[in-house]
Order: sequence, then C-alpha cells, then structure tokens
Amino acid sequence: MDCYTANWNPLGDSAFYRKYELYSMDWDLKEELRDCLVAAAPYGGPIALLRNPWRKEKPASARPVLEIYSASGVPLASLLWKSGPVVSLGWSAEEELLCVQEDGVVLVYGLHGDFRRHFSMGNEVLQNRVLDARIFHTEFGSGVAILTGAHRFTLSANVGDLKLRRMPEVPGLQSAPSCWTTVCQDRVAHILLAVGPDLYLLDHAACSAVTPPGLAPGVSSFLQMAVSFTYRHLALFTDTGYIWMGTASLKEKLCEFNCNIRAPPKQMVWCSRPRSKERAVVVAWERRLMVVGDAPESIQFVLDEDSYLVPELDGVRVFSRSTHEFLHEVPVASEEIFKIASMAPGALLLEAQKEYEKESQKADEYLREIQELGQLPQAVQQCIEAAGHEHWPDMQKSLLRAASFGKCFLDRFPPDSFVRMCQDLRVLNAIRDYHIGIPLTYSQYKQLTIQVLLDRLVLRRLYPLAIQICEYLRLPEVQGVSRILAHWACYKVQQKDVSDEDVARAINQKLGDTPGVSYSDIAARAYGCGRTELAIKLLEYEPRSGEQVPLLLKMKRSKLALSKAIESGDTDLVFTVLLHLKNELNRGDFFMTLRNQPMALSLYRQFCKHQELETLKDLYNQDDNHQELGSFHIRASYAAEERIEGRVAALQTAADAFYKAKNEFAAKATEDQMRLLRLQRRLEDELGGQFLDLSLHDTVTTLILSGQNKRAEQLARDFRIPDKRLWWLKLTALADLEDWEELEKFSKSKKSPIGYLGCGSGCGRCY
Repeated sequence: MDCYTANWNPLGDSAFYRKYELYSMDWDLKEELRDCLVAAAPYGGPIALLRNPWRKEKPASARPVLEIYSASGVPLASLLWKSGPVVSLGWSAEEELLCVQEDGVVLVYGLHGDFRRHFSMGNEVLQNRVLDARIFHTEFGSGVAILTGAHRFTLSANVGDLKLRRMPEVPGLQSAPSCWTTVCQDRVAHILLAVGPDLYLLDHAACSAVTPPGLAPGVSSFLQMAVSFTYRHLALFTDTGYIWMGTASLKEKLCEFNCNIRAPPKQMVWCSRPRSKERAVVVAWERRLMVVGDAPESIQFVLDEDSYLVPELDGVRVFSRSTHEFLHEVPVASEEIFKIASMAPGALLLEAQKEYEKESQKADEYLREIQELGQLPQAVQQCIEAAGHEHWPDMQKSLLRAASFGKCFLDRFPPDSFVRMCQDLRVLNAIRDYHIGIPLTYSQYKQLTIQVLLDRLVLRRLYPLAIQICEYLRLPEVQGVSRILAHWACYKVQQKDVSDEDVARAINQKLGDTPGVSYSDIAARAYGCGRTELAIKLLEYEPRSGEQVPLLLKMKRSKLALSKAIESGDTDLVFTVLLHLKNELNRGDFFMTLRNQPMALSLYRQFCKHQELETLKDLYNQDDNHQELGSFHIRASYAAEERIEGRVAALQTAADAFYKAKNEFAAKATEDQMRLLRLQRRLEDELGGQFLDLSLHDTVTTLILSGQNKRAEQLARDFRIPDKRLWWLKLTALADLEDWEELEKFSKSKKSPIGYLGCGSGCGRCY
C-alpha cells in the first residue's frame, strides 16, 4: 500500500491529489498542440484538432485539416477544411462539434465528421467579425458566446433553440478585454469580463461593475479566469501572481494563493470532487502544472511537452502528444483505506483478506478487531466505494474481494450495493478500453446515466458493445436492445454501396419483430437518404398501417398508401389518404383512382353527402348512376332550393334520372310530387294558409278542416286516393272539428267503405 500511494500529493492537511495515466496516446500528430485549435468534450469525450489554422506565419496555400480522435487517440474522422477561418472549436452536450467561424457562422459536425447543420450569430457579428468565442454548457443545453470586433458580446444559451441575445455595451471599452468567460446565475447566462483592474458582469439588461471580496491590493489587470464545472465557483489570476478563488456570484471569498509567477497561464481550470469541501485550481504554463487551493503550499508537476487541460466533474484530464492523464482529489474511501498506517475499518478488512489468501492467522486477528468495534458493515461499504473510484481492474478486484470476504461474516448485509458496483465496474472497464476510448470515472458515469452512455456508444457506432451492456444489465428491451438495433438500422440504410434488397433483408433478419422497433422510423431515415425504394421495402415489415401511410404519402406514393389504409380497415386513415389524393391529383385521375377502390369510393361518397354535394353529383354522373343521381336531386330540391320553381326544376331533373335508370315507380312518384307542389302553391295563393311541403294526406286534411270539402274530394280524385283512405281522412277531420252535422251528411251521402262503429249505448241509432 505504501507503493500504491507513491503518486499521492498532499495539498494541505486534509486532501491528497493524484495523477495517473489513462492512455498512452498513439495518434500521429505532425504539429504541436499549441499550433492547433483544440477542443475536448467532457465526460471522457472526443478530442478535435484543427491543424494549420489561419496564422500569419503559415503559407496561404496550406489548407487546414479538421481531425477528431477518441480520448485514447484513436482516429474517428478527418476532413479537409474548405470553409472560412475558424476562431474557436467546442463540443455540445450531445457531442456535436461546433466550429465558430470569423464571419459568425457556426458549423455543426457529427462525431464522424459528418456535416449536420449551420446557423449564424446575427448580422452584427457578420459585419464586425468574431474576435473570440466560448462554447459553454447549461441545464438548458449548449450555448455559444461571441466577442465581436466592435467589442460587443452576443450569446445564445441553447444552440438547439437559437435565441440570440445582444449583451449591453461596456462603458469605455476600446480594446478586447484581457480575459472573459460565461457565468450561469439563476438559470441565466451572463458574461464576466476584465478590463484592466475592473470586472464587469453583463446580463440581458445592464452592465454592472463587480469587485471580488478580499482581493489582494496592487492588482492592475486580470490575466485569466475560470469557472468551475458546476458554475458555482470562480478563480481569477492577477498580474501580481495571486489566484483569487471564491463563489461565482463574487459575494464570498474562499481563499487566495500567491504562486509567485506573473506570466499569464495558458489555461486555468477547477479541480474539485462532488460533495467535497476541498476546492482546488489547476494552472498550466508551457512546462509547469500547478495545483493550488486553501493551503500555503501547492502541488507542482513538470510538463515535458505541450499539454491541454479538460475540466471534468471530479477532476481534470491532461493530454499531450504522448500521454493522456487524469488529475483528481483522492476520494475519502480510498484515502482512508490506503493512506500510510491507516486503521480505518476498510484498511483492516483489506489486510485481513490478503492474509487470508496467504493462509495466515493474522486474517482472524484483523477480522476480530473490526468485529469488536462493530465496524464490519462500514468496512465492507468502504471497500465497495473505494473499488468504484479505482481505475485499474487489479485494484478493483482486490477491494471487491475484500468486501466479499467481509460480507461472509455479516448476517444481514444487503447485497445490492456490491452487485451493482460489480456491474458498474464491468461496464466502466469495457468502455475504458483503448479501442473504445471513453475514460469515464465512477462519479461521471453516475452523473451521465446509463442511457446517455448507451447513446454515446451508439453515436460511435459501437452497437455490439452497447447491446452487450444492455443484456448484461438486463435493461428493458424498449430502452435497451430495441433502441440500439433501431439506431443500427438507421445507420445501415446510409450504406449506399449495398443494394436496397440486401439492406432490407439484413435489417429484417436482425430486427424481426423486436418490440419497440419502428420500421417506419427506419424507412423515414432511408427516405431522407434518398433511398425511396428501400423505404418502401422496409415499410412492408411495418405491422401498423397508421405508421406506414403517412410516410407513403410523404414519398408521393399515394395510391399505395390508399391500398394500405383500406387493408387496415381504419376509416379515419382512409379519409386522410383520400383528402391527400384529392389535393394531389386532378379531378379525373382522382375519380378514376376511386373507381378502382370500391371501399374508398363508398367512404368518399359518405363524406361528400355531408361536406361536398357537388362532388357527389359529379361522382354519380361519371359512374352513370342515374338512380343515385335522381335521389341526389330530390334531396337537393328540399335542402338547397327555397323557391318553388327551383324545387320543381330539381324534381324534374330527378324524374328524368329515374326514367334513365328505368325506375318507373320513382319517376311517377316524383312527377306526382311536382303536381302536388304546384297545386299547393295555387291553394296558398287562393285560400291563404300553409299548404306548401305538406304531404298529400295532410293537404287533404287541411282542406277539409278549412271547409273546402269539394276541393279535398277533387284532390283525392286527381291523385287517385282510395275511397277507404279518403273516408278515414274526412271522418277524422270532421270529428276533430266536432262538425257532427256535416259528419252525418257525409255518412249518408253513400255507403261507407269502412263500415260503422256503434256508440255502445244500445240506442239503436248507430249502424
């Protein structure tokens, strides 16, 4: 254990910092890092280098090359830069590379060098050009801040939802600030800049002068500033060689350190661990790396070559041409177990396990000592926690063996934490492999979550590893294997050197009926890549017609979409396609398409009956369906026509249609209705009252009630109303009028065809 702590460096009395190698970089850099624009993504993310940037000492003919590497130096992409001069590079939270050009245009590239999109930071930036830029991360997403040639700031807090904010002008600013950075306070991004000995904080409304509390006197300029990974703390490097550390709100001072170096550093970043009370800042010069904090002394490392610092959640990554290292504060559990002469329960348990493997009786002595103090559960937990913070698998195994050994002597120790740690470490060791190149720590892994890690593996096209992790962790298929296979299929359709038939077959063989996989989404990706036929083949495997039809319509395959909609039996889906077809095709082609699909034609007729009557008439005309056409004109005569002449004309058209349909009965009935309408209009003109739109029977009844018995009888003769029906109508009407005398005359006029009913009194007068 003494050897194990050889690379531990104390900072004060309460914290140790260690730096260990993650990878031996095998990339073939032809230039020094100082001659490149460098951007490295957090959480073990990729590294982007823009070689041969636009410098005065470089020949004008030298084209820059943008190269992307994994954290282990494995090449991921390389492309010749053909756009404008680049001022700054940075990675978004989704691991997209943002390239800020001098004209204010930001180009967005994928991890494999594929161009995604671009956006502009506004006309003012275009006119004044970009002097400097920062890519920053907030809880809303990744943002871009721009310093223009007019010494004004413009920023967007989320490049995914671009909303540009022009920051207020700094009074008296005639040249670029000596240093500046973005600060997030109260969920709003601000700009903090230094102009000589003064600091200014810019928000969306005002420019405020701020003063760090407790700053050493004599400061005439701030040379560098750094915000912590969580935006809670701020560090300022002054021209006097002092480093001020405090809260990002500039309301509280944490400490101040005199490094006795007045030269401006290349980089300055925070190095802190979550939930740790220790705060430290890492400062880098050409050949020196210094760790300072709330202690009178510092930790110093010699840099053999150009290096670049990458702030992380729990430390700092330091990479150069040859190595990639990680500098961090030693976690409490590891410190208690491994520090010299430690009597912590975890340290004793680790020794007990080692002695047990040697078959020494000291194992029992150590174990008894822990048990007598009642600290065996604490010892097991310490070993489990320390294993998570170890980078090397051999030390992880040693600590986990110790934890397993201690668990054997506990009756009720829950195994969940031990099992979960074993699973997490197996995943971490897999992704830390040189060929994968994602050096996540345990704290970063927990902050990132397994779902985001899987997304990043998919982004790197490491589908087999992602699937193995899902199966090992037994994640639900929809969240795990199914989602990854869907991403794989979307990537597969982009391989244009493989035929559509082969790609569709390969995808179907791999996916089958995997739950949670949508073939329509894959087909949409294929269509977006210009492979329409492949998209159609993939849609054949989609079981849900509701997913097939919208994409087919988008691909201009409306007739196929109609067939799929009809097969589904979903009338709403059929109506959707029909309305799309109606807008897409001319009228004749649309009707011809409907004729080939009886079900669609029937549904469209139902739609037209309620929405488009003229279209319905055209359909009947085209099909020579005179019967339905006659019925249509009858309905139209009552629904649309108010004037009697128009109604009669519509009925005449209906009668003609019925004759063409050889429906004599309907034609005669329609003609009778026309005669009745004319007669009713004449009765209204002569007698007044309401006759129009009454039925024949009601018309007769109304005449009788009006005392027009002769007219009623004439109407009955004209329309051949049977005597029985006429007698019933007249009998009922006269009874309603209580006109008994007229009723008696009527009953004696001739023999009743409907007979008589007696009153039931036995009077003898009823027959």
